[in-house]
Amino acid sequence: MLRSGPASSLARSAFRLTTSRSSRNRKTSNLASQTSKLLSPHIQGNIRSASLALTAYRPLSTSLQRHATTTAASPYDKVDKKHEQQVAKDELEPHPEEVGPTSSVHQVFHEKGVPEEEQDVDMLAGVYSDLKVIKDTFALNEVPREALFIGMAGVLPYLATSLSTVYLAWDINHAALDGQGFLLSGETAELLLHIIEPLQMGYGAVIISFLGAIHWGLEWAKFGGTHGYRRYAIGVVAPAVAWPTLVLPVEYALIAQFSAFCFLYFADARAVVRGWAPPWYATYRFVLTFIVGASIVLSLIGRGQIADKISRLPSPADRLKALRESQVAQLEEEERERRARVVAEEEEEEEEEDED
Repeated sequence: MLRSGPASSLARSAFRLTTSRSSRNRKTSNLASQTSKLLSPHIQGNIRSASLALTAYRPLSTSLQRHATTTAASPYDKVDKKHEQQVAKDELEPHPEEVGPTSSVHQVFHEKGVPEEEQDVDMLAGVYSDLKVIKDTFALNEVPREALFIGMAGVLPYLATSLSTVYLAWDINHAALDGQGFLLSGETAELLLHIIEPLQMGYGAVIISFLGAIHWGLEWAKFGGTHGYRRYAIGVVAPAVAWPTLVLPVEYALIAQFSAFCFLYFADARAVVRGWAPPWYATYRFVLTFIVGASIVLSLIGRGQIADKISRLPSPADRLKALRESQVAQLEEEERERRARVVAEEEEEEEEEDED
């Protein structure tokens, strides 16, 4: 049947078509191999990726052949059967001590099961850090030398009166227990204590007034601009709070002055933040306020130890009260004398009438 004319001609044409395609493919592959030798590796990679992208339109054999020739075989693709057999024979050992809340967490800085190196921890690192903070806080490198020296000299009288109060309180206690003081008698120590009290209170009022007046000077110098009543108010409030404390009892006066010093430090720190004062002024004021505040606390502690062993020095308020009472008593005495004179005059008049 295939030997007939039409069938034989159809078979010959199909054979020629197949032969011509195969020869054309061989020529194309030879030309491509020669061209790839002349191209750079980068261009070869682009052509190779493009050829792989077109494998869907070619026969399966061509695609597999190109993948096998362009992809390097990985050594990890080979299976180590001996090792697998050895692992299969090993038995899993239980380790319950390794099971915990973090046993399933991958270690980042060290391997699991590997002993960690013991680190040398400095036990005084925290103390050194705190000391450094204190040193930086009290650093006065930017403060002008004149202001620093005069300011430190200004707090010495306050500190001296506080230390004297503490010593005199101790001497009074020593005299109360042993019958005689260490250096001074109990009466002498009490007398000196009553002299020191108004000195400390008066000096504190002067310092508070001076700290308020500094803001008037900064306003007149136009440091940070002019701010008017807001800056002047600080200089007015300071003496208005300081001087009335002199009429209070000693303990209340010291507490009131301590509050005034803290308020002024807060006002000065805010002034530095706003640009109304030099940048170093806040640290400078903190150091001075710390010394004054510690002195006031020492004085209060010393007086608290002898509150029941000394007589309280009359305060200005007590003196005003005593003056008022004396005036009332004097007026009453004058009124009694006047009435007595009136009664005597009336009696004399009655006697004269009786004689007549």
